[in-house]
Amino acid sequence: MGIFKEIESNVRGYCRAFPVVFREAHNATLIDEDGQEYIDFLGGAGTLNYGHNNPAFKDALIDYIQNDGVTHGLDMHTEAKRDFLETFQSKILKPRGLNYKVQFTGPTGTNAVEAALKIARKNTGRQNIVSFTNGFHGCTMGSASVTANGYYKESIGMPLPGVHFMPYDGYLGDFNTLQYFEKALEDGSSGLGHPAAVIVECIQGEGGLNAASKEWMQGLQKICRKHDMLLIVDDIQAGCGRSGTFFSFEEFDIQPDIVTLSKSLGGYGLPMAVVLMKEKLDTWKPGEHNGTFRGNNHAFVTARMALETYWADDQFSKQVKQKAQLLKSRLKTIQAGFARDIKHKGRGIMQGIEFANGDIAGDITKLAFKRGLIIETSGSDDQVVKVLTPLTIEESTLSKGLDILESCVEDVMAKRLAKAS
Repeated sequence: MGIFKEIESNVRGYCRAFPVVFREAHNATLIDEDGQEYIDFLGGAGTLNYGHNNPAFKDALIDYIQNDGVTHGLDMHTEAKRDFLETFQSKILKPRGLNYKVQFTGPTGTNAVEAALKIARKNTGRQNIVSFTNGFHGCTMGSASVTANGYYKESIGMPLPGVHFMPYDGYLGDFNTLQYFEKALEDGSSGLGHPAAVIVECIQGEGGLNAASKEWMQGLQKICRKHDMLLIVDDIQAGCGRSGTFFSFEEFDIQPDIVTLSKSLGGYGLPMAVVLMKEKLDTWKPGEHNGTFRGNNHAFVTARMALETYWADDQFSKQVKQKAQLLKSRLKTIQAGFARDIKHKGRGIMQGIEFANGDIAGDITKLAFKRGLIIETSGSDDQVVKVLTPLTIEESTLSKGLDILESCVEDVMAKRLAKAS
């Protein structure tokens, strides 16, 4: 692995936690160059909801390439884009009663967030954005400004104005944090002023798997409408089925003004990002939010196949919910063994276990890797071990991975208890 250390930047991260060279991958299995297999509970940080090298997408992509389909076309019309838009409208938007305009941004989630913030400010004429404690929305300047974790702000090297942070659901225990938010909005001396928009994750992935309740999200939408603020839901990690439904907000019976999607939207792990916005908000001038790679035609092909394969009916959603219940049951069982020391977090196939600190969680993920399981941590102190496996994982593979995780928790916790006694 000398070449990586020799010329690749210090910014590299995941490879430090999983220091091998990977050669191939299938669904929820990764294989290194020595032939060692690993169960993938990382899933490309939410990019591989449909697994590695999904055969339903592979053939369509190969056919498109071999038939000289347009690879790059800026934002020009192509057959691949038309087919994706028609499928997205018929399989996703119309069945859910959503009437959004679709903006293709640069191919990363952070670019979608940047565009969402700009369109919110453009439409309201106001600058301030409300974000929430433990929220994560990206690492470029605008996205970092609405990201709560100071680690991602430090490298910007300058103040990041225009954002106020409010406590997320559960941040203050049983206290309804929306009461404080609304009080601040109604008090001209609170310092909050009149924000342009609110940006929120229904499940905070990087923030530690904090999951908002239906009542809290409905209350947040009500506050936004009452006070003339736009509601932006960042569904980059929690969307595309991760929660059990295509959008993480579906079960809450709300309709955000703006939605950001990326990660698994491309289906095959190919980069693709969109902003969905209510039609009245589509006030862009042509090319006003630009980008050379805002039309990834290869991703259009695989994204369309993902929608046709998994979202033509509710069968896939039911399967995801069934696996999510299995996951929850197993994690609850692990929790029961150390009831005072660990806590279950999250929902859907976006769940995990919170430990007292990041050292414990880190020891568990390191041991898991040695035993053939790739899994990461999240949270303000990296104290949450997070399961983000592909949604297509076989139940037998899921169970095997959870067996490994359980054994690692037991061994690390036993070692810690032995040291303390």
